[in-house]
Amino acid sequence: MFDLVWKKVVLELDGQERMLRTRARTVEQLLSEEGITLAPEDEVYPSLTIPLRSGLHIEVKRAVPVRIFADGQEREVRLVPGTVSQALERAGIYLGPLDRVEPPDTGRLIQPGEVIRVIRVEVKTEAVEEEVGYQVIRRQDPGLEVGTTQVIQQGKKGLKRIEYQVTYEDGQEVKREVVKEEMIREPVPQVIVIGTLQEVSRGGHTLRFKQTLWVTATAYTYTGNRTATGTVPRLGTVAVDPAVIPLGSRLYIEGYGFGRAEDVGSSIKGDRIDVFLESFEATRRWGVRRVKVYILE
Repeated sequence: MFDLVWKKVVLELDGQERMLRTRARTVEQLLSEEGITLAPEDEVYPSLTIPLRSGLHIEVKRAVPVRIFADGQEREVRLVPGTVSQALERAGIYLGPLDRVEPPDTGRLIQPGEVIRVIRVEVKTEAVEEEVGYQVIRRQDPGLEVGTTQVIQQGKKGLKRIEYQVTYEDGQEVKREVVKEEMIREPVPQVIVIGTLQEVSRGGHTLRFKQTLWVTATAYTYTGNRTATGTVPRLGTVAVDPAVIPLGSRLYIEGYGFGRAEDVGSSIKGDRIDVFLESFEATRRWGVRRVKVYILE
């Protein structure tokens, strides 16, 4: 098992060198003589079967554990201190052209217990169609009464096609960039005319008004009660929704004449009014009708 001739060799273990005198015939015998047990992943240079000779330099590299996270899994490999690339190769993990690694493979030797993360990077082109809002154009019309608006052109939304370059890391979107944009259908603006006319002639009277409303009008007569403003109901008394027509407003109601907003009613909400007439028969003839109301200045 041993030679009769002594040999001087250098044994380097985990970066530490020792000078030894031995009569072992092979590298394997020398390591056994020194009580050095090898794990399957450890590396020895030169190989274990090489005959010993004086002056030989023997290097033993112990494998260290390294954890690798890739593709949703954690793996642990043991290898002698090497680079990130060598660790990935040992684990059978291969990188795509866009994939990246943390820490980056800079050629630095990995440390025992180090964690390596592989980030799978994928770039895709995605195209979507999105609606484009239309512009609202407002024009004043001196021939239209103030408070009146008309839509003379309905707006229509446009449609555009947007091409994105989307970057995914481990299946999660991390960046989205517009690379191309194309209008498929141009939006059509909505055109609204707004009345500015504040003076009209009705029933031989010139009316100066600040607003006009179209409302549903009913009629009521004497109830024996005073109005909400404390007045006695009379011809010209009008019940309104104060949220629409402020109490005290002077009014001109087509088909009725001048009036004042002095009363309220439980059913008079929104665009409704109740005009006072002097008899039940007159209220019956009035019925329910749509009328234009001028809120006077």
